[in-house]
Amino acid sequence: MADRPLLLEVRELHRRYALPRERLLGPAPQLLALQGVSFALPAGRSLGVVGESGSGKSTLARAVMALEAPHPQDSGQVLLNGQDLHALAPAALRRARAQFQMVFQDPYGSLDPRRTVGRIVAEPLAALTGMDAAAQRARVLECLVAVGLREGDLGKYPHEFSGGQRQRIAIARALATRPALIVADEPVSALDVSVQAQVLNLLQELRERHGISYLLISHDLAVVDHVCDEILVLYRGRVLEQGSPQALFRLAAHPYTQALLDAVPRLRPRRPGEPRRTAAVTAPATPAAEGQGCCYASRCAHATPRCLAEAPPLRPLDGSGQQVACHHAERILQLRVAALEEE
Repeated sequence: MADRPLLLEVRELHRRYALPRERLLGPAPQLLALQGVSFALPAGRSLGVVGESGSGKSTLARAVMALEAPHPQDSGQVLLNGQDLHALAPAALRRARAQFQMVFQDPYGSLDPRRTVGRIVAEPLAALTGMDAAAQRARVLECLVAVGLREGDLGKYPHEFSGGQRQRIAIARALATRPALIVADEPVSALDVSVQAQVLNLLQELRERHGISYLLISHDLAVVDHVCDEILVLYRGRVLEQGSPQALFRLAAHPYTQALLDAVPRLRPRRPGEPRRTAAVTAPATPAAEGQGCCYASRCAHATPRCLAEAPPLRPLDGSGQQVACHHAERILQLRVAALEEE
C-alpha cells in the first residue's frame, strides 16, 4: 500500500476517558481506550479495523473524525493530507470536513425522520460548501443515483424506505461533498445478511468509480475481507496484528487473531474424533493498565513470564508481510501452519 500517496496517517494515538468517581472526593479513574495506535492509509485503499466489543474500534473512528476534543493527557496525531486534524482551529476543521465523512452503524437512528431524503443528503453541502440551491439539488440527485436510488425519492421520508435503502441514503449523504475518505463504523451490522452483501458491493463500486478510501470498523471478519486491502486487529486499545486479508485469515500469527478466526462458524462437519472448536474469545475486552505486559497475556495459552512483564512491540514478521505484537509469533505461526496441513 506504500506506492500510493498517503491520505490518512495516525501516529501513536492515545485516548482516555474519565469514569465516574468511586468516592466523592477521590480522583476520577480513567479508562485507556487507545494505547499507541499507529497506521497509514494510502489514497484509494481501504483499511479494516476488527476486534471484539470494548477493543477501541469506535473510539478510533471518533478520533479520526475529530468528533471529540482530546483529554488533556491524550497524545498522538491524526493527519489527513498532512494536516493534524486535532490541531486545526474550529473554522479550519470545519472546512477540512468536506474531505472526510462518516457512515454510522444504525440506518434507522442516523437519519432525521422529520426531513426529506433531499434535505438529508444536502445537509453536508449546506454546512460545508458554498453551493447554491440549484447546484445542491444537482449534486444530491447525482449521489442518489450513484447509490441506486431515484429522483422520485427526493421528497420521501426515511420511514418510507427499508433498512438497506436507508443505509444507501446515509452513504449518499457521505458522498455529497466528494470526500477522499469515508469512515464506516459497522455500516452493515444492523442489516439483514442478504442486504449486507448489496451494501458492501455498493461500497466497492463507489471506491472503484470515485477512488474513495475507507476506514471500515467491524467485528465481522467476512465484511472486512470483502472490502479491505489491509486489516488491523485491535484489542484493549492496542494493535496486535496488521496485514493483508490473505495473510491474516490464513496464517494469523497472533493468538488473539487466531481466536477471532476460530470463533467464525465453519460449514465443514467435524471429523470422527475431532474435538469441538471453541472460541478463545469468551469475554468482552477491558482496557489494560498502561505500561504493563502483553494485554492479551491473561487469556493466552502461549503466555510466558516475559509476556506478563514486557509488552511486545508491533514488529514485522519475516517473510509474511504482516506486523505482529507477540514475543512468540514465529513459534505460534509454525503451530498454525502445522494445524492447517493436518486439515
